[in-house]
Amino acid sequence: MIRFEDLVDKAQTYMTDPEIELLRRAYVFSALAHKGQVRRSGQPYLVHPLEVAYLLADLRLDPAAIIAGLLHDVVEDTLTTVDRVQELFGVEVAHLVEGVTKIGAIPFSSSAERQAENFRKMLLAMVDDIRVVLVKLADRLHNMRTLGAMPDERRLRTAQETLDIYAPIANRLGMSRVKNELEDLAFQYLEPEAFEALKSRVERRRKATEGLIEELSKTVASTLKDAQIPVIEISGRSKRLYSIHLKLKRQKIDLEQVYDFLAVRIITTSVKDCYAALGIIHHTWPPVPGRIKDFIATPRPNGYQSLHTSIITSKGVAVEVQIRTEEMHRQAEEGIASHWKYKEGRVGAANDERYFQWLRQTLEWQQEVRDPQEFIQNLKVDLYPEEVYTFTPKGQVKSLPRDATVIDFAYSIHTDVGHQCIGARINGKMMPLRTRLKNGDIVEIVTSAKHLPSRDWLNYVVTTRARNKIKQHLHGEERDRAIELGRKLLEKEARRFEVNVKSLLDGDELDRIAPEWGVQSGEEVLAAVGYGKVGARQVLTKAVPADQLKEKRESAVKAAMKRIGLAGGGDRIKVTGVDDMLISRARCCNPIHGEKIVGYITRGKGVSVHSASCPNVTNLLYDPERRIDVEWDKSGGAGEYTVRLTLEVEDRKGMLAAVSAKIAAVNTNILDIEARTDEQQRGWIRVTIEISDMKHLEKVMKSLRGIPGVLSVDRARAVPLDLSQTAQGPTTGPR
Repeated sequence: MIRFEDLVDKAQTYMTDPEIELLRRAYVFSALAHKGQVRRSGQPYLVHPLEVAYLLADLRLDPAAIIAGLLHDVVEDTLTTVDRVQELFGVEVAHLVEGVTKIGAIPFSSSAERQAENFRKMLLAMVDDIRVVLVKLADRLHNMRTLGAMPDERRLRTAQETLDIYAPIANRLGMSRVKNELEDLAFQYLEPEAFEALKSRVERRRKATEGLIEELSKTVASTLKDAQIPVIEISGRSKRLYSIHLKLKRQKIDLEQVYDFLAVRIITTSVKDCYAALGIIHHTWPPVPGRIKDFIATPRPNGYQSLHTSIITSKGVAVEVQIRTEEMHRQAEEGIASHWKYKEGRVGAANDERYFQWLRQTLEWQQEVRDPQEFIQNLKVDLYPEEVYTFTPKGQVKSLPRDATVIDFAYSIHTDVGHQCIGARINGKMMPLRTRLKNGDIVEIVTSAKHLPSRDWLNYVVTTRARNKIKQHLHGEERDRAIELGRKLLEKEARRFEVNVKSLLDGDELDRIAPEWGVQSGEEVLAAVGYGKVGARQVLTKAVPADQLKEKRESAVKAAMKRIGLAGGGDRIKVTGVDDMLISRARCCNPIHGEKIVGYITRGKGVSVHSASCPNVTNLLYDPERRIDVEWDKSGGAGEYTVRLTLEVEDRKGMLAAVSAKIAAVNTNILDIEARTDEQQRGWIRVTIEISDMKHLEKVMKSLRGIPGVLSVDRARAVPLDLSQTAQGPTTGPR
């Protein structure tokens, strides 16, 4: 059992006296906070934080991390608050303790491979300081060492969680010593029969080869010495039980076929000596074909480097030989902690798309850091910058893109949940739909059966699934409205000709004539009428014999069109190939006769006509089906158009009078004119005029450009529409 004096002895090898005193204060505080608490093993609770702190000191972590180890349970298991920890030990320690507490609150609930991977990613993404994870791993390692005192159900759950979550994290951090012990302890509790059986077989094989490793180590040392290759250490080891268990299951082989069951590890002084030693080993003992692996030239993703080969000894036994430098050995045993040790490690802040490959690169990229504050800042990394990991109330992890909202989360559960989402409880607090989610958030979606998606949702969702589902729903709504509008327009047109509209709509005539417009059913014909793609009269003339069509009175629509000058003369625009379509000029760009134009089918207002250069056209025509060809009707004369021009001019006397005179000289009426100047001695004139067509406008602009001192003449551009309002139905402009 570790005592505080043992921790002090370990820490004194690299800490100053003031730092040791700080550890002592933390120990006393932890002892008082946990006073009277006893673990299930019967030991005082203080034993656990002491063991955790000792494990961290063994990794030579800084005082803040070790103090966090001493205090990591005080917030969760006592009445102590994070604010109190901060008051006594500073912001840094409080941040680490709070991070460990948050990880402890995560409701791990699934051992499925994908879920477990999401849990691991989420845990790592939740923290901005790797030391939080290191403290948690030390905490878990000691808990696993004392797991036998726990009830059966708790023991199995903790062991499974360790195997699924914490051992892989230790592996990803390159901490093989911690990872191996966690795996073996979890294996012991999860599969006790398999564990004991394999343990017995391994022990028998170990006894059969007893003395072989010691003899081989001596021979290797002598051989390398003769070759003048410097060796720091040669040691032997047996493969870990869980690692053997996995290999037997995965490769379906017998224990005798495990070539790396026994291994000799050679620690040399340099990379050059590693390769030289490999050559001597192969020259002395026959290598097993296909068993040579160069992890120095091609390190593993977690930074592991070593040369591996398997040889056949003089006794016919296969033995694995591992060759590495002292630095590589520290990396293999301690991983990330071997680089981020207090006041001595090279630190890294570089991210890599392949998890922790940057661990290996830290040695190349970073210089020695002696400043503790700079050292701490470099510990803060964002391991998964593009993802956010959240929970459902049942503990299922949802992986979403960074900046995902409540709506994205809702659609990730089910389309209906997304459609009916009205808000969410995030960590128990009611929040709006636009809320951006953070790592570790527990999200409970609040729905209403009467609620439906809004077009403005598209402005802040980030997932493709949510965006597509919202668009599908909105298009479905538009189609339903178009069918209803088409029905009403057809009914209105039928009444003009005293046609029995009920029999027309209830019969199969619309289905029969549907192919005329490239659609499959009468319902699609009605939708085409509602969208404005097909005229109601066109449908009527196809569906009803000509001798039954006799117009009784003028169409109210045609009368209205005449009143606004869109039919029977004046400013005429028509849909290409169609004569009776309701058409209106868009107010945002006010297209002029002769200008290139494009049509946009609105919901309930026929066709809205825009100038092809209108900045709203690109946004409005996101749905290609709603674009329609339109043209100026050459059979009618042009009307009068209001156009605003902006002139940039030199700031001098008589400029306004010259502009007015030029406009009057080309027989053009001025409706409004204003002028101003700026600090750069430039003038600006805005003039509103009446013109008859594009040729007239071009004539006016050419005349104005000929005035001395006029720098530029431009037609005022359209103001971009609020498309979210447009979708809901504005009173002006296109829809």
